[in-house]
Parts: sequence; C-alpha cells; structure tokens
Amino acid sequence: MKKSKWLIILVGALLLIIVCVWIYSSRASSLPINIDPNLYYPVTYVVDGDTFKAHVDGRDITVRLLGINTPETVDPRKPVECYGPEASAEAKSLLIGKKVELIFNPDREAHDKYGRYLLFAYRDDGLFVNDFLIREGYAYEYTVGTPYRFQKQFRDIEKQAKEAEKGLWGKCSISPSGTSRYLPKL
Repeated sequence: MKKSKWLIILVGALLLIIVCVWIYSSRASSLPINIDPNLYYPVTYVVDGDTFKAHVDGRDITVRLLGINTPETVDPRKPVECYGPEASAEAKSLLIGKKVELIFNPDREAHDKYGRYLLFAYRDDGLFVNDFLIREGYAYEYTVGTPYRFQKQFRDIEKQAKEAEKGLWGKCSISPSGTSRYLPKL
C-alpha cells in the first residue's frame, strides 16, 4: 500500500512538472522578440527558397523574405514546381552557416497569416538576399496587400532577369491552368 501511494505521488509530481514545462515553453515562444536592425543573426535552417529560420533573442524565428516568392518545394498541398529545388538549393548555399541582418518594412505588417516574420535580409558581407534571388532568377517579385519599400526595384530586376532568361525564366513557363505556377519549358 505504501509503495503504491508513493508511486501515485511520484507520477503526479512528474505530470505537474511536464505541464509546467509545456506552459512555460508555449508562453516563451509567444513572447515578443526584439529584432535589432544593427545586429546580425545566425541562420539555423533553410526551409525553402524564400523561408528560413534565424536565431533571435534566444530562440529560432521563421523569416519569410518580403517581396519575393520562389517556386514551391515543401507545401504538401502543392506539387514541387519547376525550378523550386534549384531555388531552395541556392537559398541554402547563400544562408546556411551565415549571419543576416533582418529589416522590417516600416509601413507593413510584421507577420504573415502563418506567423512568419516578413523581412528583408542582408548577409554580413552586404549581399541583399531578397534582391539577389530575384536578380538571378531564383525568385519573382511578390506583393500581398500594400506596397513595400523595394517593390519597384524588385519589379525592375525581375523584368531584367526575364529578358535575360535567368534561372526559372529560362527553364520554366507559367501554367495556363493555374494548377501549378511553373512548368518546365518544352
């Protein structure tokens, strides 16, 4: 009888500890973070061509590069699109093991509907990542909602990349059915 009483107390204490840790961790991840535009943050993971994780304020945050979009590779609802794997590979080569300066657009929302931070990213060597991905044909200009700071610049460099058939512009065509934005050129 004594052993079972102690076992119940021990299991109860263990459950209480687990619940407390879970509550603390869920609150900690929802606390606001401070992204200092004068600091560089290590990239910890690249999700795909336009999304990555960076270590900020003691935790990893998900960054969605503002003003660009790359062909899909990880959305389970969509097929892998033409040039998506190349865009993801380029983002990985640009960002893995690097530090980035993260910049908000002053007149835009800080997050998208998925909770990702909408930011411009500059590597610590000065490379403007958003710009580079469009310029080299790994991404295209993408606006949701209100205009953003580099919208005209991104549209201009996208036009140049299209004319030069760089990256996806030389390898893919837009699907007329809309089922997949990019298909291989025949």
